[in-house]
Amino acid sequence: MGAQRVSTLEVRKRLGELLDRVALRKDQFVIERKGKALAALVPASELERLDLLARRYVLGVLERQRGGRLTQTQADRLADEAKHRTRKRRVGPRRARRR
Repeated sequence: MGAQRVSTLEVRKRLGELLDRVALRKDQFVIERKGKALAALVPASELERLDLLARRYVLGVLERQRGGRLTQTQADRLADEAKHRTRKRRVGPRRARRR
């Protein structure tokens, strides 16, 4: 069964209950505002697993591109470079927050 959809208002009203369901029953929720997905509530173990899978996938792609296995130092350096490039792209004029 997939993740259940809940509104931000519903999350505010039922946060404790939703967290219990995520922690104890491993339920997953997609949090929506005006029908648009904003975030998800998933068990921490699932988030860690997804992060590990993503890292392994990216490492495999990089190793294929470079023609061999990367050392941990090389992989860390590439990750840092990618992180810095992504941050530079995001920098721009800040817009005033709407309330």
